[in-house]
Amino acid sequence: MPEFTPITAVPAAVSTVSPPVALPAEPGWRHPRRGISLSEVHGSIAVPGEGASFWRKFRAYWGPGLLVSVGYMDPGNWATDIAGGAKFGYTLLSVVLLSNLFAMLLQHLAVKLGVVTGRDLAQACRDHYSKPVAMVLWVLCEIAIAACDLAEVIGSAIAFNLLFGLPITWGIVLTTFDVLLILLLQSKGFRVIESIVMALIFTIFVCFLYEIIASHPDWVGLAGGLVPRAVVVTNPAMLYVAIGILGATVMPHNLYLHSAIVQVRQIEPTEKGKRSAIKFATIDSTTALGLAFFVNAAILVTAAAAFHGKGYDNVADIADAHKLLTPVLGAGAASVVFAIALLASGQSSTLTGTLAGQVVMEGFLHIKLRPWLRRLVTRLLAVVPAFIVALLYGEKGTGELLVLSQVILSLQLSFAVIPLVLFTNDKLKMGVFVNRPWLRIMAWVVAGIILALNAFLLYQTFAGNE
Repeated sequence: MPEFTPITAVPAAVSTVSPPVALPAEPGWRHPRRGISLSEVHGSIAVPGEGASFWRKFRAYWGPGLLVSVGYMDPGNWATDIAGGAKFGYTLLSVVLLSNLFAMLLQHLAVKLGVVTGRDLAQACRDHYSKPVAMVLWVLCEIAIAACDLAEVIGSAIAFNLLFGLPITWGIVLTTFDVLLILLLQSKGFRVIESIVMALIFTIFVCFLYEIIASHPDWVGLAGGLVPRAVVVTNPAMLYVAIGILGATVMPHNLYLHSAIVQVRQIEPTEKGKRSAIKFATIDSTTALGLAFFVNAAILVTAAAAFHGKGYDNVADIADAHKLLTPVLGAGAASVVFAIALLASGQSSTLTGTLAGQVVMEGFLHIKLRPWLRRLVTRLLAVVPAFIVALLYGEKGTGELLVLSQVILSLQLSFAVIPLVLFTNDKLKMGVFVNRPWLRIMAWVVAGIILALNAFLLYQTFAGNE
């Protein structure tokens, strides 16, 4: 596969169409690359050379996986995991496990695409498909980002309410001001963002370690819940929550994000250098997604242990779960710890949502907006519907909207997964890095399962059997 000379990073963006950057023609692509992903931080983090130890290289690549894993433990996951645990006990633990395994595979493919081709998924789609198809994919991805941001808005607002007694509507308005925080952090360098996200994830991890200990789960039932059961598909109510968990776990915009942020490292443009980058970036993401699995499983296990079979099977609302944790578990700090973890989850998800929005808009449209303007537009798309629902229906309405946002994410998922699988299976695009036969089969099986589950969900919805 021909090698290409690295290009100089483009200055920070303004709200204009980014000028095309002349790059050599590449086999398998219709057009030369017009620019690079996240140009202000592209290739900004050095990695050690060939003689460095495994751990030194791992430390250099450690970070992007954490940013991606944040999307797998955002407030949307909380709503679906709480609903699944309270209604069905430990049964849907198998869905959480399978979703995380799917995520590990798909994020590995996103890493390969970004490292090998130097394009993120949005740029690849813009080149491969006709303009009308690319625009449809862009709109669908923006809907997914808005749905994810909706979960962050509602989750953070609920956390403010639980910790400080702030009304949900005021909490929703308050979340718009994190635009300033994002702008400040982006100006400090990418390692700062990664470090802050790491601290927030550690907070969430510790909080749920406490929650699991306090809930005294049935360990035998927990282990049995990790085994898939046919009832998950045959029970429409269970399937709806299961697909919500899938949508909340495997996030479509994370595939776009990961294919871009993996290029923040200074990857040596040789076959050996790219193989090393793929190896360590995959270890990074798989390890981080393992932490995300623990958090998601802990939320479901806590809800199952605290509510299922104890007269609280219908608890699907984060606020209700918070109110009931202390009286049900008898642990005085349980509710406070729960709310702190929720706030950390919402704020960390905010960081990655901004980056994903930037990658998608620049990749599909070749338009670069000022970071604060991009964040404000994205946040308003989430704040307005959340604010209206909160005014009309209160906390209950926002809780239901949270679960719905995750189902919307799941419905958008195939439109990101299928192009990713197609591209990484393409010999012309990937060269010697093309997926091996066993990986091709696994990738298409995962894509097929996601597509089939979503089709079944739509059938159940329109047939009125929900």
